[in-house]
Formats: sequence, structure tokens, C-alpha cells
Amino acid sequence: MVGRKEEKKYLLSLIDEEEPQFIAVFGRRRIGKTYLVRESFGHKFTFQHTGISNNQIEPGARKIAQLNKFAESLKDAGYKGADKLETWNDAFNALKEVIKESDQEKKIIFIDELSWMDTKDSGLISALESFWNGWVTARSEKDIILIVCASATYWMIQNIVNAKGGLHNRLTGQIHLKPFTLHECEEYMESKKIIFNRHQILQCYMIMGGVPYYWSLLKKGKSLPQNIDDLFFKEGAPLANEYENLYSALFNKPGQYLKIVEALSTVNKGITRDEISNITGIASSGDLTRKLAELENCGFIRKYVPFGYKQKNCLYQLIDNYTLFYYKFLRDNVQNENYWKEQSNTPVVRTWSGIAFERVCFEHIAQIKAALGIAGVYTEINAWQCSKDEEKGILGSQIDLLIVRKDQVINVCEMKYSETDYVVDAKFDKDQKRKISDFIKKTGTKYAIHPTLITTYGVEENAYSGEIQAIITAEALFA
Repeated sequence: MVGRKEEKKYLLSLIDEEEPQFIAVFGRRRIGKTYLVRESFGHKFTFQHTGISNNQIEPGARKIAQLNKFAESLKDAGYKGADKLETWNDAFNALKEVIKESDQEKKIIFIDELSWMDTKDSGLISALESFWNGWVTARSEKDIILIVCASATYWMIQNIVNAKGGLHNRLTGQIHLKPFTLHECEEYMESKKIIFNRHQILQCYMIMGGVPYYWSLLKKGKSLPQNIDDLFFKEGAPLANEYENLYSALFNKPGQYLKIVEALSTVNKGITRDEISNITGIASSGDLTRKLAELENCGFIRKYVPFGYKQKNCLYQLIDNYTLFYYKFLRDNVQNENYWKEQSNTPVVRTWSGIAFERVCFEHIAQIKAALGIAGVYTEINAWQCSKDEEKGILGSQIDLLIVRKDQVINVCEMKYSETDYVVDAKFDKDQKRKISDFIKKTGTKYAIHPTLITTYGVEENAYSGEIQAIITAEALFA
């Protein structure tokens, strides 16, 4: 298994625990949650079940469909009782019988896509509460490991991790599975014997992020452009319709979520909640708050407060690499199976590359800190912007990445994608000095300001490059 070393080690350690274990595993779709659990335990479970997507089931039939599927899983586990389940209490009572009949030293119960099973008025959560609180923890045998899993991260956090009812504080552990880093993607490519250089892996990450399933579709013997055309642009491409599948699998009614995502796709630097409401027509209410929180918890957007501003001034920014790629190249694309090979060096791709590279940097802050030699220093990661103020001599600036350090240094970072060594010219130098001047005047900071450049290869030395305090290349992002 590539990566996931700590997560696998943790799961295997549960076998040695002397008390029953209740674990939640969550993370965005396609991130490898099911693979992690199954591989960690060698596919050996006392009982395992996966909820079924409700998208193709009539709303009134969803509870019965989910129960019928659970009954099939019970039969697979050796249950010899009634075929028909009327309620989730019936289902968990039948699961008790499976556990009682098992002669395994540790009874590992794995329930995947739990959120899909929680249909309207299903009673699932109360039945799960009763199963855990009233039976598992009351048994003299302390031999049960219950692992529940879902891609609907917000649902998991609300109903399991931060549950307020009978499951409050019942979890014994949790794993929030994150995307692969560049280093892990490189390891994965090596395991599949696919030969890309690091720049090509970076470009691939800019398109697909660190989602293992997407990387699993790459084919050896083909160039990066050939692979991208095969995955996204040719007839029947496996990821051509991923956008619709991705959001509909997570949200029962994805329409308004997609409106929010589309609104965010139009502005690189992020927009306010009120701007989202105005663009989408979604009322600025608790429902909008919940939808934004769901998208954030699933890893599609990020919420941040610009440096020196208050919480009410927070911005929302689209950060999902695949979604950004979709809006730029897939949504309005006329099918052309050679699209990426033909477009790979055009102005539109170069513009997108700059934005996508910034997103990759945001996902590798730990590696950037390590390259700066401040891995152990407490920092706050931020952005900043200000409007023109002639009275104070402020020209108006925006800084996309600030690393505010406890050792009284602020790295003002510029992120520049380039196919060769980056040339720091007079315009770059002037813009950087303007931003730093505006930042000092507006914030009054006494910290030392270190101009920092993060770029793909390096910097061509000239009269302006010496002004930069730290230069970080893409190589450092692979650490």
C-alpha cells in the first residue's frame, strides 16, 4: 500500500486494544477510504456492508432498498435468520446474531457509506446507538471493532464525530483521510511502473489533485498529454462525467451546491458569503452556512480570513483541482480526443497553470515550511489584500500567501509556474516592493518581511533576483 502508513498502523493497533473500538473513517469521494480499511485487515471481516447510492431509487423506496441490501450482506456473513428486515433495529439485531456465531478472536465490523443508509425517517442512527450503547459495550467480551465510513464528510462529522445524541463521545478514534501529497503520488507512479518526471507529476497533480482513484487510471507507456486525453477528452473517457457523479454521490440534491461551486470557479482569489448569495440567488441563511460548511469539509472549498481582518470578512475559495480543471476545459469543450495534446502550450493553458500551481502550493505548506527551515516554528498561513488609499500612500495590493512566523518573520510568497527557470524582471520587482510597502503601511507590522518565491525550477540570476530572500522550487514540494 502506497502512503497511509500511519493510518494502517493505527487500524492494526485496534486488534490489541482491550476495550471495544468504534472508529469513524471519512474523507472525500475516491480518496481510498474503503481500500485502506480492506487492505489493512486483509479483507477479513466478521461482517462487512456497503450502503447503496440513493440517486437511482425513488425517495419512498430508499429505506427498504437499503435494508434489503443489508440483509444480503448478513446472508453473506452466514446469517440464517429471516430474509426480510422491516427496521434498522431488526438489522442490528440480526448483526448481533452474526457476531455471536463468530469464532474470530476479534469481531471486525465494517459498514461503508453509512450516510447513504440514513434515508429520511430511517431510524438508522437511533438503531446504531442502541447497538453500540446497549449491546456492544455491555457485553463481557470486549472483542468488537466497529468501523463506519462515508464520503459525505459533513454528515459524518455532524452525526457520528460530533454527535449530540446517544452517540455523543462514543467514538474511540477517527481517521480523516486526506489526498496524497506529491511525494505519495510519485511513490504510487513508481509502484505502477509508470515513468513520469517530477515536472510531469506536478502537472498531473495540478489536474487531478491527490485523489488516488484518478491516478490509478493512468496507463504506462503513454505520455502525460496522451493520458489526459484518454481520461478526460476521448469518447467514453472515464473521468469525462466525473463532475456530475462526484457531487451527486455526496449530496442528495446537488443543484445548489453546484451553483456555489460554479460561482467560486469564476473568481480565483475567493469571494464573500454575501457575494455567493447574490451570484447564486441562494438566501444568506443558515441553509447557505450549512452548504458552505459541507463543501469545506469535503475539501472542495476553503474558508479563510485575510490577514488583519475579522471573521465577518472571511472569503471562500474553490480549491479542488479536478473541479477547477472541469470548469476551465471540460464543461464547454467540444469533444476532441486530442484536445490536451493540441492545447498544452496555449495561453489559456498557461494562465490556468499559474492558478493550478498556486493550489498545489496551498496543499503543500508543510513542505514549504520545511524548505524554509521552519518546520518546527509555529506559523499562521494567510492571505491579504487592501484597496487603494491615496491619503496613506497605499496603492492597493493582494498577497496570496503569507507565512506569519512566531520568530517575528513574515514570508511574503509569490507562486510562479514556469516551464524553465523563472526570470525576475523589473515588473515583478516593482510589484513585489509595492505589495510589501502596502502591507507594512496598512498593517503596521514590526516583523521582518522576507520576499519569497516559489517556482517550478529555479530563478535565472540577474539584477533583480538578489532581492528575493528565499527561493523554493517544485523539488521541495516532493519532500
